[in-house]
Amino acid sequence: QVQLVESGGGLVQAGGSLRLSCAASRTIFSVSAMSWYRQAPGKQRELVAAITSGRTTNYADSVKGRFTISRDSAKNTVYLQMNSLKPEDTGVYYCNAVSPARTYWGQGTQVTVSS
Repeated sequence: QVQLVESGGGLVQAGGSLRLSCAASRTIFSVSAMSWYRQAPGKQRELVAAITSGRTTNYADSVKGRFTISRDSAKNTVYLQMNSLKPEDTGVYYCNAVSPARTYWGQGTQVTVSS
């Protein structure tokens, strides 16, 4: 079945930038949306950003103006450009894809923002 693999996480200083990538092992047909979630230690997993097949985007209030989600359908890849990072952005970031058949999740990639 389809696998989502995240990459691009790491350690960065506050104010820095990272770009996360999520590559699907093969094309997911009839995808309605792809998104990024994150989970900080001791907290619930939260939606960070989403993009529909029509390229409509949605962002959590906490990241608006700093993060940008995009897709490259030809590469079966979704990206999350993260700028002006804050320590509060620290957590495991998960890629998500929704289709009529099922919902897919990546394994997660760690993002750590130091003060």
